[in-house]
Amino acid sequence: MNRMFNGIGALRRLSLFAVAGLLTACAHTVSVDGEFPAPVGNPHPLTVGVYLSDDFSDFTYSENRDDRDEWNINTGRAQKNLFETVLGSMFKETINLAQYPTNLPPGLDLVIVPEVRELQFTMPRETRVNIFEVWIKYDMHAYNQQGDAVAEWVITAYGKTPTAFLKSQEAALAQAINVALRDAGATLYTGFERVPELQAFIDNKQRALSMQQTGDNE
Repeated sequence: MNRMFNGIGALRRLSLFAVAGLLTACAHTVSVDGEFPAPVGNPHPLTVGVYLSDDFSDFTYSENRDDRDEWNINTGRAQKNLFETVLGSMFKETINLAQYPTNLPPGLDLVIVPEVRELQFTMPRETRVNIFEVWIKYDMHAYNQQGDAVAEWVITAYGKTPTAFLKSQEAALAQAINVALRDAGATLYTGFERVPELQAFIDNKQRALSMQQTGDNE
Protein backbone atom coordinates (compact mmCIF):
# COMPACT_ATOMS: atom_id res chain seq x y z
CA MET A 1 0.00 0.00 0.00
CA ASN A 2 2.79 2.43 0.92
CA ARG A 3 4.41 1.69 -2.41
CA MET A 4 1.18 2.56 -4.18
CA PHE A 5 0.86 5.91 -2.35
CA ASN A 6 4.53 6.64 -2.97
CA GLY A 7 3.97 5.97 -6.66
CA ILE A 8 0.95 8.29 -6.76
CA GLY A 9 2.93 10.99 -4.96
CA ALA A 10 5.76 10.68 -7.43
CA LEU A 11 3.34 11.00 -10.35
CA ARG A 12 1.82 14.11 -8.80
CA ARG A 13 5.25 15.67 -8.39
CA LEU A 14 6.12 14.86 -11.97
CA SER A 15 2.83 16.41 -13.12
CA LEU A 16 3.55 19.57 -11.16
CA PHE A 17 7.03 19.79 -12.66
CA ALA A 18 5.59 19.30 -16.13
CA VAL A 19 3.02 22.07 -15.61
CA ALA A 20 5.70 24.37 -14.24
CA GLY A 21 7.83 23.62 -17.29
CA LEU A 22 4.99 24.47 -19.63
CA LEU A 23 4.32 27.74 -17.82
CA THR A 24 7.99 28.65 -18.01
CA ALA A 25 8.09 27.79 -21.70
CA CYS A 26 5.21 30.18 -22.34
CA ALA A 27 7.01 33.19 -20.86
CA HIS A 28 8.93 35.31 -23.38
CA THR A 29 11.47 38.03 -22.59
CA VAL A 30 12.56 40.47 -25.29
CA SER A 31 15.26 43.08 -24.77
CA VAL A 32 15.55 45.45 -27.72
CA ASP A 33 18.91 47.04 -28.49
CA GLY A 34 19.29 49.37 -31.41
CA GLU A 35 21.77 51.76 -32.96
CA PHE A 36 20.20 54.35 -35.23
CA PRO A 37 21.85 56.60 -37.83
CA ALA A 38 21.61 60.36 -37.32
CA PRO A 39 19.40 62.09 -39.89
CA VAL A 40 21.14 64.53 -42.21
CA GLY A 41 19.67 68.01 -42.70
CA ASN A 42 19.73 71.62 -41.62
CA PRO A 43 19.23 71.89 -37.84
CA HIS A 44 16.65 74.27 -36.42
CA PRO A 45 18.20 77.38 -34.80
CA LEU A 46 17.21 76.32 -31.29
CA THR A 47 18.94 75.25 -28.09
CA VAL A 48 16.87 72.36 -26.79
CA GLY A 49 16.97 70.36 -23.57
CA VAL A 50 15.88 66.72 -23.81
CA TYR A 51 14.57 64.96 -20.74
CA LEU A 52 14.18 61.19 -20.94
CA SER A 53 12.70 59.99 -17.66
CA ASP A 54 13.66 56.72 -15.97
CA ASP A 55 10.26 55.34 -16.98
CA PHE A 56 11.09 56.16 -20.61
CA SER A 57 14.71 54.95 -20.57
CA ASP A 58 13.85 51.70 -18.77
CA PHE A 59 10.45 51.13 -20.37
CA THR A 60 9.16 47.55 -20.21
CA TYR A 61 5.85 46.39 -21.62
CA SER A 62 4.41 43.37 -19.83
CA GLU A 63 1.46 41.29 -21.03
CA ASN A 64 -0.10 38.21 -19.49
CA ARG A 65 -3.44 37.39 -21.10
CA ASP A 66 -5.49 34.22 -21.14
CA ASP A 67 -5.37 34.03 -24.95
CA ARG A 68 -1.62 34.70 -25.25
CA ASP A 69 1.70 33.70 -23.76
CA GLU A 70 3.33 35.94 -21.20
CA TRP A 71 5.53 38.65 -22.74
CA ASN A 72 7.98 41.06 -21.12
CA ILE A 73 9.38 43.49 -23.68
CA ASN A 74 12.04 46.04 -22.76
CA THR A 75 12.41 48.81 -25.35
CA GLY A 76 13.93 51.42 -23.03
CA ARG A 77 17.56 51.31 -24.15
CA ALA A 78 16.70 51.28 -27.84
CA GLN A 79 14.22 54.14 -27.72
CA LYS A 80 16.62 56.17 -25.53
CA ASN A 81 19.31 55.73 -28.20
CA LEU A 82 16.82 56.65 -30.92
CA PHE A 83 15.50 59.86 -29.35
CA GLU A 84 18.94 61.07 -28.27
CA THR A 85 20.29 60.47 -31.78
CA VAL A 86 17.42 62.04 -33.72
CA LEU A 87 16.84 65.01 -31.43
CA GLY A 88 20.60 65.56 -31.22
CA SER A 89 20.71 66.13 -34.99
CA MET A 90 17.62 68.34 -35.22
CA PHE A 91 18.79 71.48 -33.42
CA LYS A 92 21.69 73.90 -33.23
CA GLU A 93 22.45 72.58 -29.75
CA THR A 94 20.92 69.74 -27.75
CA ILE A 95 21.47 69.21 -24.02
CA ASN A 96 20.49 65.93 -22.37
CA LEU A 97 18.91 66.76 -19.01
CA ALA A 98 19.41 64.55 -15.97
CA GLN A 99 16.31 66.00 -14.31
CA TYR A 100 13.29 68.16 -15.06
CA PRO A 101 11.92 70.74 -14.29
CA THR A 102 14.52 71.77 -11.69
CA ASN A 103 18.08 73.03 -12.25
CA LEU A 104 17.69 73.80 -15.93
CA PRO A 105 20.76 75.28 -17.64
CA PRO A 106 20.29 78.85 -18.89
CA GLY A 107 19.66 79.65 -22.52
CA LEU A 108 17.24 76.86 -23.41
CA ASP A 109 14.65 77.71 -26.04
CA LEU A 110 12.68 74.49 -25.49
CA VAL A 111 12.61 71.37 -23.34
CA ILE A 112 11.28 68.23 -25.04
CA VAL A 113 9.87 65.39 -22.94
CA PRO A 114 8.62 62.20 -24.66
CA GLU A 115 6.42 59.58 -23.00
CA VAL A 116 5.31 56.13 -24.14
CA ARG A 117 1.53 56.05 -24.39
CA GLU A 118 1.11 52.47 -25.62
CA LEU A 119 2.75 49.51 -27.32
CA GLN A 120 0.72 46.87 -29.17
CA PHE A 121 1.70 43.88 -31.26
CA THR A 122 0.12 41.05 -33.21
CA MET A 123 1.49 37.52 -33.35
CA PRO A 124 1.92 35.23 -36.39
CA ARG A 125 -1.03 33.05 -35.43
CA GLU A 126 -3.20 36.19 -35.40
CA THR A 127 -1.94 37.66 -38.68
CA ARG A 128 -1.73 34.20 -40.32
CA VAL A 129 1.66 35.25 -41.66
CA ASN A 130 4.95 34.32 -40.02
CA ILE A 131 5.69 37.89 -38.92
CA PHE A 132 5.03 40.15 -35.97
CA GLU A 133 3.46 43.60 -36.35
CA VAL A 134 4.09 46.37 -33.81
CA TRP A 135 2.51 49.75 -33.10
CA ILE A 136 4.04 52.27 -30.68
CA LYS A 137 2.52 55.59 -29.72
CA TYR A 138 4.45 58.43 -28.07
CA ASP A 139 3.11 61.56 -26.41
CA MET A 140 5.47 64.45 -27.07
CA HIS A 141 5.66 67.55 -24.86
CA ALA A 142 7.55 70.79 -25.49
CA TYR A 143 8.01 73.43 -22.78
CA ASN A 144 9.75 76.79 -22.64
CA GLN A 145 12.46 77.75 -20.14
CA GLN A 146 9.80 78.78 -17.62
CA GLY A 147 8.04 75.42 -17.78
CA ASP A 148 5.02 76.65 -19.76
CA ALA A 149 3.62 74.24 -22.35
CA VAL A 150 4.50 75.25 -25.92
CA ALA A 151 3.16 72.23 -27.83
CA GLU A 152 1.87 68.69 -27.45
CA TRP A 153 1.71 66.19 -30.28
CA VAL A 154 1.57 62.45 -30.89
CA ILE A 155 3.97 60.19 -32.80
CA THR A 156 2.58 56.89 -34.05
CA ALA A 157 5.00 54.28 -35.36
CA TYR A 158 4.52 50.94 -37.13
CA GLY A 159 6.89 48.07 -37.81
CA LYS A 160 6.81 44.44 -38.86
CA THR A 161 9.30 41.60 -38.99
CA PRO A 162 11.19 42.05 -42.29
CA THR A 163 11.62 38.31 -42.85
CA ALA A 164 9.67 35.17 -41.98
CA PHE A 165 12.85 33.15 -41.46
CA LEU A 166 14.06 33.87 -37.94
CA LYS A 167 15.21 31.46 -35.28
CA SER A 168 12.83 32.54 -32.53
CA GLN A 169 9.69 34.52 -31.78
CA GLU A 170 11.72 36.82 -29.55
CA ALA A 171 14.13 37.70 -32.37
CA ALA A 172 11.23 38.28 -34.76
CA LEU A 173 9.46 40.62 -32.36
CA ALA A 174 12.68 42.49 -31.58
CA GLN A 175 13.21 43.12 -35.30
CA ALA A 176 9.66 44.37 -35.72
CA ILE A 177 10.15 46.78 -32.80
CA ASN A 178 13.39 48.08 -34.30
CA VAL A 179 11.56 48.81 -37.55
CA ALA A 180 8.84 50.63 -35.60
CA LEU A 181 11.45 52.69 -33.75
CA ARG A 182 13.04 53.74 -37.04
CA ASP A 183 9.58 54.79 -38.22
CA ALA A 184 9.16 56.82 -35.01
CA GLY A 185 12.50 58.52 -35.60
CA ALA A 186 11.59 59.47 -39.17
CA THR A 187 8.22 60.83 -38.04
CA LEU A 188 9.83 62.82 -35.24
CA TYR A 189 12.40 64.33 -37.59
CA THR A 190 10.10 65.21 -40.49
CA GLY A 191 7.02 66.08 -38.45
CA PHE A 192 8.49 68.43 -35.86
CA GLU A 193 8.06 71.69 -37.75
CA ARG A 194 4.63 70.59 -39.03
CA VAL A 195 3.21 71.00 -35.53
CA PRO A 196 1.59 74.47 -35.80
CA GLU A 197 2.78 75.70 -32.40
CA LEU A 198 6.34 74.59 -33.09
CA GLN A 199 6.31 76.05 -36.58
CA ALA A 200 5.29 79.42 -35.10
CA PHE A 201 7.96 79.08 -32.40
CA ILE A 202 10.68 78.40 -34.99
CA ASP A 203 9.49 81.27 -37.21
CA ASN A 204 9.63 83.69 -34.26
CA LYS A 205 13.13 82.50 -33.37
CA GLN A 206 14.35 82.91 -36.94
CA ARG A 207 12.76 86.36 -37.13
CA ALA A 208 14.49 87.43 -33.93
CA LEU A 209 17.84 86.12 -35.20
CA SER A 210 17.37 87.94 -38.50
CA MET A 211 16.60 91.23 -36.72
CA GLN A 212 19.63 90.75 -34.48
CA GLN A 213 21.90 90.16 -37.48
CA THR A 214 20.49 93.23 -39.22
CA GLY A 215 21.18 95.31 -36.12
CA ASP A 216 24.70 93.98 -35.85
CA ASN A 217 25.41 94.90 -39.49
CA GLU A 218 24.24 98.52 -39.13
